Amino acid sequence: MSPGPVQVGAVSNRRPGSGRSAPMSSPPGRRARLWSSGTSRSAPEAREELRRRLLGLIEGNRVMIFSKSYCPHSTRVKELFSSLGVECNILELDQVDDGASVQEVLSEITNQRTVPNIFVNKVHMGGCDRTFQAHQSGLLQKLLQEDSAYDYDLIVIGGGSGGLACAQEAAILGKKVMVLDFVVPSPQGTSWGLGGTCVNVGCVPKKLMHQAALLGQALSDSRKFGWEYNQQVKHNWETMTEAIQNHIGSLNWSYRLSLREKAVAYVNSYGEFVEHHKIKATNRKGQETCYTAAKFVIATGERPRYLGIQGDKEYCITSDDLFSLPYCPGKTLVVGASYVALECAGFLAGLGLDVTVMVRSVLLRGFDQEMAERVGSYMEQHGVKFVRKFIPVMVQQVEKGSPGKLKVVAKSTEGPETVEGMYNTVLLAIGRDSSTRKIGLEKIGVKINEKNGKIPVNDMEQTNVPYVYAIGDILEGKLELTPVAIQAGKLLARRLFGGRLEKCDYINVPTTVFTPLEYGCCGLSEEKAIDVYKKENLEVYHTLFWPLEWTVAGRDNNTCYAKIICNKLDNNLVIGFHILGPNAGEITQGFAAAMKCGLTKQLLDDTIGIHPTCGEIFTTLEITKSSGLDISQKGC
Repeated sequence: MSPGPVQVGAVSNRRPGSGRSAPMSSPPGRRARLWSSGTSRSAPEAREELRRRLLGLIEGNRVMIFSKSYCPHSTRVKELFSSLGVECNILELDQVDDGASVQEVLSEITNQRTVPNIFVNKVHMGGCDRTFQAHQSGLLQKLLQEDSAYDYDLIVIGGGSGGLACAQEAAILGKKVMVLDFVVPSPQGTSWGLGGTCVNVGCVPKKLMHQAALLGQALSDSRKFGWEYNQQVKHNWETMTEAIQNHIGSLNWSYRLSLREKAVAYVNSYGEFVEHHKIKATNRKGQETCYTAAKFVIATGERPRYLGIQGDKEYCITSDDLFSLPYCPGKTLVVGASYVALECAGFLAGLGLDVTVMVRSVLLRGFDQEMAERVGSYMEQHGVKFVRKFIPVMVQQVEKGSPGKLKVVAKSTEGPETVEGMYNTVLLAIGRDSSTRKIGLEKIGVKINEKNGKIPVNDMEQTNVPYVYAIGDILEGKLELTPVAIQAGKLLARRLFGGRLEKCDYINVPTTVFTPLEYGCCGLSEEKAIDVYKKENLEVYHTLFWPLEWTVAGRDNNTCYAKIICNKLDNNLVIGFHILGPNAGEITQGFAAAMKCGLTKQLLDDTIGIHPTCGEIFTTLEITKSSGLDISQKGC
């Protein structure tokens, strides 16, 4: 945060927060002086001149820090103001020739001889401890109140789960907040309401369609449990999508109502930075309005990626389109091996459709590969076809309709071989791109990763431009999960406006892939654990298991699987948790809390299980991978 030596008198008396801090450095080869050492003035006069100049610095800057570049307490204070997005001027007393004189005059003014010596809006805060105490009590925030030059204290760009959480938390803390949210229609023309990907075209409709598929399996199981029915049971796609879209519509409305209740301004317009602290909002009619704010949070999320081949945007759909598709997709080719690809393929097959998955390389990249292959194997055994190591090179419409017919030509990734297939629908799920390239970030200097559009941030979710923050899927190197964005958004607002210090913990975040047989995990994959800790320092406990509910129904024995990865050098601390089975999400959520508390193998052994449940399997794990013993199960 420190810009180096400051030449007093060259610092402009800017309005608070009006721009980036630009204190002047002394010329190369010279050290800055705060008063002239010439003979034209007596020492008392020079000292009084120094006093006047110091008071000018204090009165002319919103935040003035008198510091020493090597002082750790000074560094902590600089980091605090930086995390708050507050621009301040810093004078390093060890980098000016008359630093000792400055400190003497400062001590006369403040009765404080140490650094850092901090002033906020002309009020003497004191040193490091007093500044942090003021931050925690809320006093610092009051002193830092922005002037009326800005329209808002905070503008959030993006009305998804993370953006809404941040905006509402800031409003609860008394700030004037705006949310800008605009959905650019997909190439197929699909758009949706407030709430972002998760609510409209992600987690919520996905889980509901997954549930629809599970109900089909339950119908099949029910005959073995004595349920008798003669009529042919079939699934109606239109009935399902209408019910799901009605539920989503109610959520859209509830979000708008919640913003209104908290006095958050909601503007359904596309936001684009035009200059520092200023954004242009363009609505559907092309009308433009500009707004200013002291701070901005970018929460624009991601959109599905396309292949860049002939016919992809014209004839293919993505998850943006699937959940509101007005007709049954019919025979479907799913392109991709991501969790989105496998989840969609799973529930479509569960609804009785003919489904093929085309995979370029590995399934569920980034997840535990043993678990990923088990997920794929189960899907294959239950009717999903896999075409491995092929990628589409052309999609051609053969017949129009709802659905129509599409011809797909694909090429091998390992040679010149090509294959062709006819499908009613082609669903692309090959990844997502960050929505950061067309919002004017370059105009205010916010850096992005040019390759993927992700935004690098520090551990405070702060970009390289101090008053701009980012949360959610667009962050470089962070998890792309809705609950992570919500947590990060809330904590960011509390740090900025509530005097809190807690940061978002991105370690041991649980997640679940809602494939037909659910896969839940928390912590490290086996591959990552070996990479970090080395194989000889790990113990992997595992077993197959047979859910009681599956026994009477005659469903697959020795398919569900559980394993934990333990660090032998740390009291067998559980560093990886993995389960493949029914209700994996519900099971994983509970064990994730235990892992936050330092779960060890011994603690699992000491825990009495609930019988008969799938979760209890983790309290009785005995067989290690290194033993090579058989893990097949013979009973419940």
